[in-house]
Amino acid sequence: MSQPRMILIIAGEVSGDMHAASLVRELQRLLPSTRFCGIGGERMRALGVETLFDVRQMAVMGFTEVIRRLPFFRRAFQDTLAMALERKPDAVILVDYPGFNLRFAERTHAAGLKTFYYICPQVWAWNRRRIPRMAAIVDILLAIFPFEKQVFAGTPLRVEFVGHPLVDEIRESLAEPLSPIAWQGTPRIALLPGSRTQEIRRILPCLCAAAARIGQTLPGASFAIPTPAPDTAKLVEAILAGLPEKPERLTIVPGGTRQVLRQARAALVTSGTATLEAALLMCPTVVVYRTSPLTYFLGRRLVRVPYIGIVNVIAGRKICPECIQQEATAEKLASELIPLLEEGRPRQEMLRGFEEVTELLGKGGAAGRAAAIIAASLDSPTPDKR
Repeated sequence: MSQPRMILIIAGEVSGDMHAASLVRELQRLLPSTRFCGIGGERMRALGVETLFDVRQMAVMGFTEVIRRLPFFRRAFQDTLAMALERKPDAVILVDYPGFNLRFAERTHAAGLKTFYYICPQVWAWNRRRIPRMAAIVDILLAIFPFEKQVFAGTPLRVEFVGHPLVDEIRESLAEPLSPIAWQGTPRIALLPGSRTQEIRRILPCLCAAAARIGQTLPGASFAIPTPAPDTAKLVEAILAGLPEKPERLTIVPGGTRQVLRQARAALVTSGTATLEAALLMCPTVVVYRTSPLTYFLGRRLVRVPYIGIVNVIAGRKICPECIQQEATAEKLASELIPLLEEGRPRQEMLRGFEEVTELLGKGGAAGRAAAIIAASLDSPTPDKR
């Protein structure tokens, strides 16, 4: 009797856990006896994935933050690699998280394990020298942006555009009834300070200061901060308690990011996946980001695209205003957001831009398409890239 298939899958962030779980669900449908192990979070574990480490242990951002936690990351890498080499899974699936996963791909590919990458690292934005390296150590790239196939043109890497997983997730969210949120007036404005502790500590104060300024101009304005998890809500509450400048009408909404964005007139959103969620939910957005001075200094020398907001990158032009580092001031954020609250040209042009981006991302089915490609390739030989 043959052994059931084994797939090792690694997601290093909360958003990666969500996308990986959707992929696991589709693979379980196609390959029902398959076992899964790796690194993930609550959504993956709910599907029976055996996880060595949790995504919340893995999710840090910036050079200085990573350096401080190097001993932990070394242990996570070595323990997970040992699992891969011992169990010899039929496939290794790596979900985003490039600092860890690209090194992991190098080792698993060298060991003869079939290696897939779902949600491509942003090598097109920074450090394009990684493109040939990635092409040599990954068997199939399951791309979620249409322009990524061209990025790897001329390399031996097989690239399949499967669509963006958020398209399906947002469609499901829009089908749900609106949840009651304790808005305290109008216009309704969402404040999204990010999901990582470092982001929240750096960005929430400037969002709240901007909200206070908006409240002075629009006294009836109501603000909501959605938080992805209970511990994040506690962190937000603790930071709010010590802030000298914050809006009068402010609500914390645990686990309600998409509900808040659906109901908000506009939003101040930390750069990342949430900016794309806001676009797909047609919530006009100002993109915000702040990081440590060293991380920003180094990042400015690595980034090779004109925008930080993924909505703007996909469109190839500035749809959403971007307030980065020194420009992320209360005055600047308020002045960029207030015009989006009115039924005028800035708001209408942004909404038309969101429609363009939605069209570019495909019609959905990303996880199912990716799972079908993986399942079909498991019985075929690994291509020789020498």
